[in-house]
Amino acid sequence: MYRPDGTVLGMPGTRDRILDAFVDQLIEHGIATVTIEKVAERAGVSKGGLLYHFPAKPALVEGLADRLRAFTDANLARADKHGVVRTFLETSSPDSNEARHYWAVISAVQADPGSTTDRTRSLLAAVFEDWSTRLRAAISDPILADIIRFTGDGLYLTAVTGLPLPSNHRIQNVIRRLLAEADKR
Repeated sequence: MYRPDGTVLGMPGTRDRILDAFVDQLIEHGIATVTIEKVAERAGVSKGGLLYHFPAKPALVEGLADRLRAFTDANLARADKHGVVRTFLETSSPDSNEARHYWAVISAVQADPGSTTDRTRSLLAAVFEDWSTRLRAAISDPILADIIRFTGDGLYLTAVTGLPLPSNHRIQNVIRRLLAEADKR
């Protein structure tokens, strides 16, 4: 079971094991290799057990989107305590567990958009819109709000795709500069 911050709480339940197996299969071998049978085998459950929790592949993707919503909700709660701009930029280099989930959902949606549910698309859109709305509310200059969002999105995409990030020193310098600019406005 996942806490809102993405950490594992105790032994994962069947639903969580299935989603973990789905992420692993998708990341290791691509969406084309994902079958209900392979995911069930990886999760150590019967096909019927998997279908009880997720009646089809689109439901698996939707389950991952629900997890992403939980990651985002935890980060938004952190933003309420520590500031929107700071939290957004600091969480733009996600931990590997969160990055794997984002990559899995984005890969699945991109590779097979016809089998993506409207709810999955809505969850993904809401994640991006929630941050945009909060950044625009926190920063009076809409262009600076966009610069901060695009910077964070770029860092996030780099991390999620496994590309090399700039050094932590450079990232911290960018964050400091953007925070100083936001504080001026």
